[in-house]
Amino acid sequence: MEPRRALAPPRDTDVDVVVIGGGVNGTGVARDAALRGLRVALLERNDLGFGASGNSSGMIHGGVRYLDTDPEVTETSCRDSGHIQAIAPHLLFRIPFLMPLPRSRRYLLPFVDAFFEAYDRFQPLKRGKPHVRLAPDELRRLEPGLRGDLCGGVSFDEWGIDGGRLCVANAVDAFEHGAKILVGHSVAHVERDGAGEVRAVRYRDRHTGQSGRLTTAVVVNASGAWAPVTASLAGLPARAARVRPGKGIHLVYDRRLSNYAIMAQSIDGRSIFVEPWQNASVVGTTDDDYYGDLDHVVASSEEARYLVQGIAQLFPAIRQARAIGSFAGVRPTLYRYGKLEDALSRDHRIVDHAAHGAPGLYSMIGGKLASYRLFAEEMVDLAGRRFELACGCTTHSSPLPGGDEALDAAALAAALGIDPVAARRLIYRHGSRARRVAERMRRSPAEARTACLCEPVLEAELRYCVRHEFARSVADLSRRTRLGLGACGGMRCAARCGQIASEELGLAPREGMRQALGFLTQQARARAAALGPEQARQEALLIASVRASMGLGADSAPGEPGDAEGRCA
Repeated sequence: MEPRRALAPPRDTDVDVVVIGGGVNGTGVARDAALRGLRVALLERNDLGFGASGNSSGMIHGGVRYLDTDPEVTETSCRDSGHIQAIAPHLLFRIPFLMPLPRSRRYLLPFVDAFFEAYDRFQPLKRGKPHVRLAPDELRRLEPGLRGDLCGGVSFDEWGIDGGRLCVANAVDAFEHGAKILVGHSVAHVERDGAGEVRAVRYRDRHTGQSGRLTTAVVVNASGAWAPVTASLAGLPARAARVRPGKGIHLVYDRRLSNYAIMAQSIDGRSIFVEPWQNASVVGTTDDDYYGDLDHVVASSEEARYLVQGIAQLFPAIRQARAIGSFAGVRPTLYRYGKLEDALSRDHRIVDHAAHGAPGLYSMIGGKLASYRLFAEEMVDLAGRRFELACGCTTHSSPLPGGDEALDAAALAAALGIDPVAARRLIYRHGSRARRVAERMRRSPAEARTACLCEPVLEAELRYCVRHEFARSVADLSRRTRLGLGACGGMRCAARCGQIASEELGLAPREGMRQALGFLTQQARARAAALGPEQARQEALLIASVRASMGLGADSAPGEPGDAEGRCA
């Protein structure tokens, strides 16, 4: 078979590739293509990590649950997890898992042990520890809060990550290699010529209302659950980029309830978990077909009760723990009719729309956070056949911004005179680039003030994120720094964050206050699903108190929070 001949890139276009979608797949493609010398523009309607990537379980895991049905997914997830650890070591943290079994299921223990023995073959790919079979007393020594009637269990090893920060790091690296990153820009139309070939993308800036047009040779639809809508903007039927959207929700608790993640089973037999995640605990996750508004996905109280009920069967203390919020996302799962949601494949697929009469247009369907880099590599390899690429993929070995050097948190804290915890969290989010934030504090010592006590977040970091990480609102800054996602829910920091955002962006102070109130309203809605009656009453008092401190009466209209985020995020 004759090798495919590469085409010379059409240099009369504005860019070579337009990527639509600022999730981990889209930012991964933008980075890979930019590193290979292509001219790239990325368009994101909302914010980086706004969808499933920033609302996932926060794990670069090996996909143990796919081992029996999709072993290739497990292998690629483990392999790519190892690469991601190499390029962004500051963002990874180990999560040891316990999988206890009640006495009523003792017959399963040998099978579970054998299953994880098979999983151990993949663990070296992601620097994971092998599983250990545990007796009941060993389980209770590790986690005394487990129920009493256990027959034993196993431990295994996974890795956690902040998905939003991973998206930002990829976008920043793409930008520093020449890519245009247009956040808050919605695609209006994908133009094609008489032969169906992609020619340009028309877009609108949601901040200013201004329109623009980029001529291009390739368009990559990496919009996740929005993929069918994006395909329709090129005049294709939605089924050309069909996904089966699956809603997953998570509950957030105010502290680490355990140093181990605990796997449990829901009432319908689905695997769920409670995990220590950064400074909090996360319970997840559901998997239900979703037909609602993709821009406003929220958890329901029924979904919250479903998760708590399942965890309580093994870890009863969950019922007394303090829930502080929830988050929800929609997985762009590969379409399959007739299968239960939980049985759908987590593999990924690239659709070349030349088969639909639209050469130059591609859609990325499915995928996982753990294997995003490989998916992006495959996408650029395919699209790159249209160009004379100067080099192959290097994203597995080129560090992401901040991943090139490990910093000492104690030394940084001493040098700046800041809290050691604040220094440690700053280094976690930015890696070696925490030095750049530190330089701001040296030039302006007032920026060393703590804006959010729960995380904590320093004012210098907020200003840095606006100037260098494409943040445009309080909600954007929350995704980049976790401001307002701790126990106070933003009630002690959102107003100050709004002031900082408006100052950095040259907006009126009123706009910063509007952003803050929109963020607080959004957070209150996210908490509502997870609250019990007593917490709900306290919540009403707190909201009234915060509104009063912001000079707002009980009847003042804050505006539509979704619109507040849409215009400024």
